[in-house]
Amino acid sequence: MAARQCPPRMTLPPLKPAPVAIGVPARRKIAFPPSVDAGTRVLILGSLPGDASIKQGEYYAHRGNAFWDLIGDVLGETLRNQPYAMRLKRLRARGVGLWDVIESAERTGSLDGDIRDAAVRDLNSFIDRLPALVAIGFNGKTAALHGRRQLRERPGLTLIDLPSSSGAHASLPRDAKRQSWMQLHDHLGKS
Repeated sequence: MAARQCPPRMTLPPLKPAPVAIGVPARRKIAFPPSVDAGTRVLILGSLPGDASIKQGEYYAHRGNAFWDLIGDVLGETLRNQPYAMRLKRLRARGVGLWDVIESAERTGSLDGDIRDAAVRDLNSFIDRLPALVAIGFNGKTAALHGRRQLRERPGLTLIDLPSSSGAHASLPRDAKRQSWMQLHDHLGKS
């Protein structure tokens, strides 16, 4: 029996990125899976993870993002300096879940204003699987815009627009952000 010969390998030309305005190619950014469980009472929805978060594989990883300080104030705990897995564990223990309204999008950099061609998640189907859910906090205007479009007809569910925790949203003082974020406290279960 004669040995079979493999066909020769094809070499394809390299892909050229699509041109963009400032010479930095946009690429499709993909959001993280949810951090929730059956006891989630408050779901915090962001827009889409920024580059620092995507690089580290962690929600709200950029050091300039105040999320871990703000939610720590709500919970009465210091979370920022804990290991990431412990932060998520503490959130779940207190009935707080995390997710994003956008599944994927083209975006150069990390700013919500640069999001293009967004694939929005089916929030109604998702929250139907969270039996203890009583409130959703939208972390920033983009999350609120996409989230409220889907969830406006949900009786018994409190929707709360929060100022963005992003460092890019520095026009609002941290104390004002904190005061707004404290609205979440009334919807938490006991620790």
